[in-house]
This record gives sequence, structure tokens and C-alpha cells, in this order.
Amino acid sequence: MLLPSDRTSRAEGSGTDAPPAPPAPPALRCEGLAVGYGGRALMRGIGFEVAPGEIFAIIGGSGCGKSTLLRTLEGLLPPVEGRIEIGGRPFAEAGREPDEAARDSILRGTGALFQGGALFGSMTLRENVEMPLREFTDLPEEAIGEIARLRLAQVGLSRAADRLPSEISGGMAKRAGLARAMALDPRLLFLDEPSAGLDPVASAGLDELILRLRDADGTAVVIVSHELPSLLRVADRCAYLSAAERRLLRIGPPRELAEDPDHREIREFFHRSPPGAEGDRT
Repeated sequence: MLLPSDRTSRAEGSGTDAPPAPPAPPALRCEGLAVGYGGRALMRGIGFEVAPGEIFAIIGGSGCGKSTLLRTLEGLLPPVEGRIEIGGRPFAEAGREPDEAARDSILRGTGALFQGGALFGSMTLRENVEMPLREFTDLPEEAIGEIARLRLAQVGLSRAADRLPSEISGGMAKRAGLARAMALDPRLLFLDEPSAGLDPVASAGLDELILRLRDADGTAVVIVSHELPSLLRVADRCAYLSAAERRLLRIGPPRELAEDPDHREIREFFHRSPPGAEGDRT
């Protein structure tokens, strides 16, 4: 039987001798990425990493390629150039056919919230959340039902579980879509304009929900958004895409970008002033 002092000594010794744990790989990494359609690049030279638990926003003016970049990161479009890694694993590379089994395995560790929620209209909210669990796991019915119940409770929709999407508000649909995106306990979550079309109260509530889910589960989040109040509330860093220069212009915390001394275009985006409105200010 070990005395308390012996137990402490053994623990300290093992801690000293044990090698440090290797750092976790980035939740998402892209390198030399060009995105577009039919092999034609809309945006080039994109490279960044998203750390585990980070909320990373993709921003820029209309036509800059935000949604195209998000679809490429999600695997819905092939990259024109470059490569993407998810959780340290190769996911997509220009000119290389993907390993479908490996790709499916990686995608099961991600979740996506599409614009409008994209719920199946003939299914209840509970059935919508259960759908990916039935599709991608062999869990028993009892476990599937319990996970769906917990996810709906997390987003405040326990009482609406048996309603159809046509019977709920737009804000509730976004929350239900978020519950479905979280069903498989993803390490990486993609959100496409989550606050679009919501009133300020519903938008702020959704922002708080995203922060709570990130803090509770340690999930990395990649958001495409043009909603400035939301960006300032939730984003740790933003990547600004320039439609004029067709490239990633700068990455940084949103409040830092808002006062960028080097890029008028970025300042105008954050302050919602028309191009050139700052006069001679540089």
C-alpha cells in the first residue's frame, strides 16, 4: 500500500520522465489554395490554419468568393490549386482524385449549417437531427433518440422537437440546423451566414449559442458572414478576401482589422463606408 507521500513522489517522477504530449494538429489547414468553378480560379493564394476551438470568420465584400471558399473547404467543390487538411489529415488536393473512404471518414468529423437551416420539410426537428446519426453510425435507436434530444435541448428546442420546419420561426430553424450539424459531435463546424435574415435579438441569441457550443465541446468553427455585430461578438480571427485584388488580403482579430492602417478596403468594409469615402486617409 502506498502512503500519500509515496504516491506524490511516484506521480512527480512519472511526470518528469514522460515526454510532453505532441500539440494537436490544426482543425483546418489550407495551403496555396485557389478556388473557383470549372478549373477557373476566382481567388488565389489562400493559406491559413484554424486552431482547435477557434472561431474563424471568412469575410469580404460581395463577389469576393466567400461562399466559394467555404464550399471548397466543405468538400462540395474541388480546389483549383493547393491542398486542404482537416485534423492533420489530407482532405482535398488540386489534380488528385480523393480517397473516398478516407474522405467520408474525415467528413464525419465535421458539421455544416447551410443558409436558412436547410431542414428537410417533411421531417420533424427531432427527425432532422437524427438523420445524420442514422446515415453515418450504427448506434441503436435508443442512443440516436437520446443524442437528438440532448442536441435539441442544447439549442433550446426541446419543446419544439416534434414540430415541422414550416411550424417554426427562422431563428428556430437556424438553431435546429445547428443542432443537426452538431449531431455527430464534430471537431470542425462550417456555418454559412448563420445570422442572415434574423432580427437583432435572434441574431445575438444565435451568437451566444455558437459561443456556448464551442466552449462546451471545443469545436473549431469556420463562419462566412457579413454581419458586423455578429463578427465582433464571436470571431477570434477573420480572413478578409478582396474582390478587387482576388486574393486573401489579411488575417487578424476583427477589431484589429477594423482599424487596419494599411488597407483602406478593409476599413471601409468594417465601417460600412463607400469606396473612397475616407478621402486622403491611408
